Amino acid sequence: MAPAPASRIAVVTGASSGIGAATARQLAAAGYRVVLTARRKDRIEALAEEINGAGHQAAAYALDITDRAAVDEFATAFKSVGVLVNNAGGALGADSVASADPEQWRRMYETNVIGTLNVTQALLPALTASGDGTVVVLSSTAGHGTYEGGGGYVAAKHAEHVLAETLRLEIVGTPVRVIEVAPGMVKTDEFALTRFGGDAEKAEKVYAGVAEPLTADDVADTISWAVTRPPHVNIDLLVVRPRAQASNSKVHREL
Repeated sequence: MAPAPASRIAVVTGASSGIGAATARQLAAAGYRVVLTARRKDRIEALAEEINGAGHQAAAYALDITDRAAVDEFATAFKSVGVLVNNAGGALGADSVASADPEQWRRMYETNVIGTLNVTQALLPALTASGDGTVVVLSSTAGHGTYEGGGGYVAAKHAEHVLAETLRLEIVGTPVRVIEVAPGMVKTDEFALTRFGGDAEKAEKVYAGVAEPLTADDVADTISWAVTRPPHVNIDLLVVRPRAQASNSKVHREL
């Protein structure tokens, strides 16, 4: 379903790589004018050039979503926005609660939760003005279950889940949907590598023996599908895992 003219702009945060970049490509192909945001200006400018070169429409805007003043300034550019994909976030470390670095917990909360709150608050008037707005919160199965070594990330993703659920209750009756997509094991170039401070060996062990973890395109496909449902259809929560993963702690590995 092609987007209506009033809701053709889609803002994607964390669009410099992985799920964010894949989502931007798919929404652009679906007919949206995509606004790519991330801190890495060179990455999003290259992606915008790629998307425009493919005959679609994209613009890049360097943005740190934890900087509220910068987010508010960004939002002034829009009178109407059709879709906001809150993708920016990530995990840091895999230490126990007893030994975890509080600064890593703080940074995860700032990016996953406060960043999502900043952008959602700033763009909600434009989403409402579109007459057919959609807020997508990319959480995680970590937001719906716990696992050892994941305390800080799990806490942040639980908070992000609650943010989405509460917002949906509070704005019911307005022309804005709130969709939560919660992926399980996704293998991207950077997620695990960032989590383990650039340690490639530790990052690769996360996926050891898993024949087919999800890809960024798999998750982007679910986001695009949910966003392009008829306006009266709200996909409250979409949990997507690879077949090999039954839960956060039960994964089939062929070792």
